[in-house]
Amino acid sequence: MTLKSILAIPFAKYTYNKEKKWIDHPLKAQQKTLTYLIEQGRSTAFGKDHDFNHINDYVSFKDRVPVRDYEQLKSYVQRIIEGEKDVLWPGQPAYLAKTSGTTSGAKYIPITAESMKEQVRSSKNALLFYIAQTKNANYVNGKMIFLQGSPVLTKKGNINVGRLSGISAHYLPSYLLKNRLPSWETNCIEEWEDKVDAIVEETSKENMTLIAGIPSWVQMYFEKLKASSGKKVGELFPNFSLFVYGGVNYEPYRKKFENLIGRKVDSIELFPASEGFFAFQDDQNDNGLLLQLNSGIYYEFIPIEHYFDENPPRLNIEEVELGKDYALILSTTAGLWGYDIGDTVRFTSLKPYKIIVSGRVKHFISAFGEHVIAKEVEQAMKEAIEQTDARVNEFSVAPQINPKEGLPFHEWFVEFDQMPKDISTFAAIIDESMQRQNIYYKDLLEGNILRPAVISAVSKGGFEAYMSAEGKLGGQNKVKRLSNDRLMADKLSSFLQ
Repeated sequence: MTLKSILAIPFAKYTYNKEKKWIDHPLKAQQKTLTYLIEQGRSTAFGKDHDFNHINDYVSFKDRVPVRDYEQLKSYVQRIIEGEKDVLWPGQPAYLAKTSGTTSGAKYIPITAESMKEQVRSSKNALLFYIAQTKNANYVNGKMIFLQGSPVLTKKGNINVGRLSGISAHYLPSYLLKNRLPSWETNCIEEWEDKVDAIVEETSKENMTLIAGIPSWVQMYFEKLKASSGKKVGELFPNFSLFVYGGVNYEPYRKKFENLIGRKVDSIELFPASEGFFAFQDDQNDNGLLLQLNSGIYYEFIPIEHYFDENPPRLNIEEVELGKDYALILSTTAGLWGYDIGDTVRFTSLKPYKIIVSGRVKHFISAFGEHVIAKEVEQAMKEAIEQTDARVNEFSVAPQINPKEGLPFHEWFVEFDQMPKDISTFAAIIDESMQRQNIYYKDLLEGNILRPAVISAVSKGGFEAYMSAEGKLGGQNKVKRLSNDRLMADKLSSFLQ
């Protein structure tokens, strides 16, 4: 062990004990956060529009601040872009994080100096909690890579604009600068495939110990490393010991990753977004993510079964239950108020509060009333991979409402790294899992409304080609796990084997 890794262990333990104060008193932490947010928001245009002077508790907050999505907040953001101050938060935001929109094109999410500070703190704590639990600090001795978007920023008015991952590149702690790869020049390459090729060239002879990124794009990096060196990643990087990821569920990729690496490595799941850093995995023996209740974010939750009601119930952290899916609603130090981020979460623990990400509000299949969500299809795929010899690169699911013959069905577009010996067995495992998880889906099959799932094998590289054609290759872009229409499915049909 080096001096750096030796010192990292007591520092990690100190940090953990410090954070434990709010972990042990979560309700107090959230009440303090709400009070602070309201105090800061009183002088803003939004605060005046919503009578913040008469908000003194959560009930009066709900009465005056409706739930909004980006479209409903957009007019305030536009005022910020035009140079107005004190609109959503005192002063002006430090950045606008550009994200992909659906109905409105690009979205510009405000990031203030305060909210960015919390993003950095939570990401740092995720790594320190890992050291505190495992006593393994060896990764600090080697090189670390964060596969991310370009750090080059543009301007909207007088405010810097970029992708969250690119903005975050400007906030790497000074003590990690010598450890961090790729180089600034390589990180600024816009074309994703060219960038990954350059990263492979820069890193293949380095002592890589920590690798981070969205699994689908890290997979591309690993495949290129293997192709260029002829070695498995774990052999090329013998000290590689920690994989940090977020954005999508890792389980469908795990078997493929272990094959590419040649062994198992520890992993940490993060739940960051442009709107805030919400949770991270704090225990290697627990897949639940510790909800960050002391990071300038006040959380609300709408039970998913009431999400589309005219006046759905809004719950705070005291009112949630285990095992139920909730739409995640935020109020933050970036000036997002009652903001509907579009993600759904499920609580796995209430002491402390831990969640898993169960999907997206708008990403579901319910063409026949089946209400299928991402967590269900990911679990079904996980079981099929574990029970067969298949390895999967990527997949997505959509309903086929008007087949050429027979009953409608759910079509699973799957890009296999290794085909299962018996594709019908693979499909049967998926279908059995879906019926076990989703009673509506089971009833539709038993009632002869649907027939069992159909697997459509996508050619190798097909999802990458699809994403490239859509202008969404690399960076923070993710494959949509499920759709309630055929827009994506019909395009993927061009890439079938």
